[in-house]
Amino acid sequence: MDNLRGALLMTLSMLGFAFEDMLIKMMADSLPTWQIIGMLGAGGALVFGALTVFRREALFNRAFFDRAILLRNLGELIGTIGYVTAITLTPISSASAILQVTPLAVTLGAALFLREPVGWRRWSAILIGFFGVMLVIRPGYEGFDALSLITLVGVFGLAMRDLATRRVARSTSSFQLSFLAFAALIPATAVLALFSDHPPVAPTPHLWGLMAAALAMTTLAYYAIVAAMRVGEVSYVTPFRYSRLLFAMVIGVFVFHEALDAPMLIGSAFIVGSGVYTVWRERRVRAVIPTTPSPGAMLPLKGAEMTSSGKDNQT
Repeated sequence: MDNLRGALLMTLSMLGFAFEDMLIKMMADSLPTWQIIGMLGAGGALVFGALTVFRREALFNRAFFDRAILLRNLGELIGTIGYVTAITLTPISSASAILQVTPLAVTLGAALFLREPVGWRRWSAILIGFFGVMLVIRPGYEGFDALSLITLVGVFGLAMRDLATRRVARSTSSFQLSFLAFAALIPATAVLALFSDHPPVAPTPHLWGLMAAALAMTTLAYYAIVAAMRVGEVSYVTPFRYSRLLFAMVIGVFVFHEALDAPMLIGSAFIVGSGVYTVWRERRVRAVIPTTPSPGAMLPLKGAEMTSSGKDNQT
């Protein structure tokens, strides 16, 4: 295993996702949110559909109606719509900070719904992480923005997606899952358009360029995160996913002129610290408790596989 290379690839992936977020926020000045989501869905389905065909894998299969895949797609829809809406309406730095609590939400969901053992140390880390979220959001205090709660909708969806991914059979590849997730955004966008007060806008060449760049960032970031998980130890490279928050803060300050105050920075530190500790603790627990492979092997969670809009699991 080449951990240094894996860490560099994970950091590169997070940089790509951060740039994708930046491009989406730039498009939000001219396009309604539902249209951005629809364009991402159509473009992503085209890209990952082509990659799936290139790998000689099926685009459609009866197995895709499996409950785990349907739940994963539903979580992907909720997560993508929630997060894309959040970064178009709220500061990109705060939205990215709140998104980093997703792995803790996955651990919480695994304990509650999958009956996975979680000791008091990881429960404490989960509570500290969500306390950090409260510091970033600041409900009831000056500077509170109710729109920031939309990011929590995205976190809920992404956690649901990642939990469902653990129940997807290995016979369904990551490329097929990504194609299905992007494709599912297309009909969902039609529903969003019906309830939107904003009519569609004809994209200018500049906007088409931004969208193409966003899709390119998504594709490159996806390849990088998959490669990182293959060449390095998961427990070593996963903490580097939090570099996305650093990139988001830099973009927020220098591109969108956002201000970073003390509660935001302290809350982010709590979120990242608790997340890194949870990864370290899970590694120790798995080293002590042997696992027995079963015939129905499930697709492993690739460090929080990306969302349709490039949101890793961080994703």
